[in-house]
Amino acid sequence: MMKILFVSLGCDKNLVDSEVMLGILAEKGYAFTDDEAEADIIIVNTCCFIGDAKEESVNTLLQMAEYKKEGRLKALIAAGCLAQRYRREIMEEIPEVDAVVGTTGYDQIAELLEQALAGEHKLLCEETDRLVLTDAKRILTTGGHYAHLKIAEGCDRHCTYCIIPRLRGAYRSVPMERLLREAEELAGQGVKELILVAQETTLYGTDLYGEKSLHVLLKKLCRIRGLRWIRIQYCYPEEIYEELVQTIREEPKICHYLDLPIQHASDRVLKRMGRRTNQADLRRIVEGLRREIPDICLRTTLISGFPGETEEDHEELLRFVDEMEFDRLGVFAYSPEEDTPAASMADQIPDEVKEARRNELMELQQEISFEKAEAMVGRELWCMVEGRVVDEQAYVARTYMDAPGVDGYLFIQTAAELMSGDFVNVHVTGADEYDLIGEIADEFTE
Repeated sequence: MMKILFVSLGCDKNLVDSEVMLGILAEKGYAFTDDEAEADIIIVNTCCFIGDAKEESVNTLLQMAEYKKEGRLKALIAAGCLAQRYRREIMEEIPEVDAVVGTTGYDQIAELLEQALAGEHKLLCEETDRLVLTDAKRILTTGGHYAHLKIAEGCDRHCTYCIIPRLRGAYRSVPMERLLREAEELAGQGVKELILVAQETTLYGTDLYGEKSLHVLLKKLCRIRGLRWIRIQYCYPEEIYEELVQTIREEPKICHYLDLPIQHASDRVLKRMGRRTNQADLRRIVEGLRREIPDICLRTTLISGFPGETEEDHEELLRFVDEMEFDRLGVFAYSPEEDTPAASMADQIPDEVKEARRNELMELQQEISFEKAEAMVGRELWCMVEGRVVDEQAYVARTYMDAPGVDGYLFIQTAAELMSGDFVNVHVTGADEYDLIGEIADEFTE
């Protein structure tokens, strides 16, 4: 039986595509391995959102190509965003790659693989506005107690720094009945936490139903037995609407957590970015969310060193971060992407300045985050267990304030036997930078 090594790079939306491909290939009888040395086939699902991601994807392909040269590897396939964008360059410059499949052709991975094994070099990049819908059962790579649900594909925003609309097409929602069926299946497999993802979740349904329908989807997902937490990622702040806020506030399964990518706070920079908010809007939206849902945890992302960003713009952003006190915050140094308007703008910022500004923002946020963590000491929090700490009588858990892979953890010191996916009430006894430490508050676990 042929063994496949699957490497999934980039965002959690890409991970969902990888899990779909794994499901399709499993149905065809392929086995999987984590060891590239014993793989007959390697598939790399690539990313090219920023320069570092592009470099990682290229380096991974080159590294895996070495196994092809050695003779054991029978097929090497490149998939995903980098494959969509640089398909011809990949085929020409990495001849060990047997096939390239873009962002909307991954449902045909099994046929493509068979052709590659037969010696055919294939390039499969469908129209970017095609919506991939498959009934293949995903193979979860997240441990089984949480899973991502991709509710839409593509983006209509065309921010001046972003290549994603070119690679992923226009915004298109997945029909609600399909999402509900997939969520039911995931819950049936033991998934307790569902994380809603898309390039932008807030616009869900506008193309299919003529109006924003995320709140409708959420209410229906909340009725699914077995699901305990529902988390929403990638909400564009200007698209947050009253019914959505009300649904988050009223439905107990929905985590009081929102990811709001704002990118900057200087009106001048926001305009150059092609964003649809100004600082006054952002303040009003954040204050409104905190007023309506007092315990809401807000995460955001920023870009430092965007073309034309002055020292005054940077200082304005620092003041904004200091005053807003986001619970979670990440900063990317601006990465010029070919074929985007920002890449050809005047006044490009030197790399060392971008990095210095990024570091300054992160140092400020570190102070805010550590203070917020300290303020949690003494509280009781409902947590989901992730797993056991090796060789210790302790477990790793997450609170409603922590999305997997990007936020902090709560470490539970206990001799009790817990399982991944268990929910437990924890008394917070300490804070260690971004993470919390605690002990079980009572014997009640689920």
